[in-house]
Amino acid sequence: MLITETFEDVKTSYGTSLRIYIFTPKIHGYPHAKFPGVLLYSEIYQVTGPVRRFAKKIASRGYVVAAPDIYHNFVAPGPLAYDAKGTEDGNEYKIKKPIESYDEDNRLCVDLLYRLPQFGGRIGATGMCLGGHLAFRSLLDKRVTCATCFFPTDVHSKTLGLGKNDDTLQRVSQEVDTDQELVLIFGTWDTHVPPEGRDLIRDELRKYGVAFSFLEVHAAQHAFVRDESSKGRYDSEVTNSCLGFLFEQFTRKLNLTLGEFVPEGKELKHVC
Repeated sequence: MLITETFEDVKTSYGTSLRIYIFTPKIHGYPHAKFPGVLLYSEIYQVTGPVRRFAKKIASRGYVVAAPDIYHNFVAPGPLAYDAKGTEDGNEYKIKKPIESYDEDNRLCVDLLYRLPQFGGRIGATGMCLGGHLAFRSLLDKRVTCATCFFPTDVHSKTLGLGKNDDTLQRVSQEVDTDQELVLIFGTWDTHVPPEGRDLIRDELRKYGVAFSFLEVHAAQHAFVRDESSKGRYDSEVTNSCLGFLFEQFTRKLNLTLGEFVPEGKELKHVC
């Protein structure tokens, strides 16, 4: 599929404009085609080249992708550099931005998708690093059906946002609906989310019966999906394998019309 790119600036309650980049599939002869929506949340550097390429990869499979520049509270639209200053600024902004502002951004992105004539009615989310956390949290909006989260940071430590009131893990574990679903993907060599942090997330989701898949890729490191300035951590083959989980979930939850969700509730049988 061909892809068209545009953006829209949306006013926020913080007196700033949230820039949302929109990537739409284009099929010759079908100008009125409609597609499921995907929220794509970036790492701490906003919508960089790797994030754009990730968005295009998803859009080319038949999804209209909305990718916001999340630091509108502090800077003009545009990516931060993959250098020491960009890293320092991005890490500073992510804890200075109110958690309520992140939630408003999510709501505005969902609202925008619903206004687009090419949007077909169901929404998934994905993201990497900080964006993995925001994709995880996006399920608090019941209009978001599913999320595939790549190495989401700060979920286990509850350190996202201003004021140390990060309640993402608690709320998602307790508030998601039975038909919402998560896929969480980590590398075993990811020092940003250590083993005990991954265990905490998995155990909390399991405790409350959240529908989720949990993948730990041996020897994969943080930012292994970033194909630029990854500091030697990019792994193309692992990334492609993990995208299989993403597209399986999106196909099943967003593209198929399955009817009303009916929990089976039957006991599993042990079969040799």
